[in-house]
Amino acid sequence: MPKFAANLTMLFQEHDFLDRFEAAAKAGFTGVEYLFPYDYAKEDLAERLRQNGLAQVLHNLPAGDWGAGERGIACLPDRVGEFQDGVGRAIDYATALGCPQVNCLAGVAPEGADQESLRRTFVDNLGFAAGKLKEAGIKLVIEPINTRDIPGFYLRHTLQAVEIIDAVGSDNLFVQYDVYHMQIMEGDLSPTIQANLSRIAHVQIADTPGRHEPGTGEINYDFLFPFLDEIGYAGWVGCEYKPKAGTQEGLGWFAPYRSVAAAAE
Repeated sequence: MPKFAANLTMLFQEHDFLDRFEAAAKAGFTGVEYLFPYDYAKEDLAERLRQNGLAQVLHNLPAGDWGAGERGIACLPDRVGEFQDGVGRAIDYATALGCPQVNCLAGVAPEGADQESLRRTFVDNLGFAAGKLKEAGIKLVIEPINTRDIPGFYLRHTLQAVEIIDAVGSDNLFVQYDVYHMQIMEGDLSPTIQANLSRIAHVQIADTPGRHEPGTGEINYDFLFPFLDEIGYAGWVGCEYKPKAGTQEGLGWFAPYRSVAAAAE
């Protein structure tokens, strides 16, 4: 059975952020993820995890000025020093939270930028980050994202991510496969996941259109969840969707998985 992690950036928004850990645990989740931990003391976050018996399964590297619309800096040649500083900060937090992997957002390619320079910067930055994270026992993942939601995002396809990983040449660099983003960009979900299973360390879900919970759109999650089991996917599934009518109201899809998890405890 897939292991589901609640994305606290998007779920349980009716609660203050630090109270979302308890809400997630009460809803039956055993893991959590969120975009960034850096606005909170790592000791406070670690205590919320401990109190609620939750695993921290993922957070992102620092990604620039999020409020100003930046969506990562890893491909930007003039931000290398900032990127490297962010790797150290991410290691500090991930170590304190027991988080086994962090995601690197590539960023938006500046209009007219030299593509070879962007690629070289991205590859070099990933090589630096993968090495530092490996020393700390933490995996690095990269996430292709659709260019409808984030126009100009540099990393946008599964094959591109695999090619980048091969260029970096690290055994500590993997794909974060977001079903929602890849349905928009390329479709062919199950064959793509199966073909690249050894490269995929984390899966995220939402339905499309709308980016709402499973069962609200065109993706057949009744097929996809058992399929992940059948092919031997052993990682977490992060629930990174926008609840259509409130988090609790939209958890009907999760009920059978919660019941199975509870019976196994």
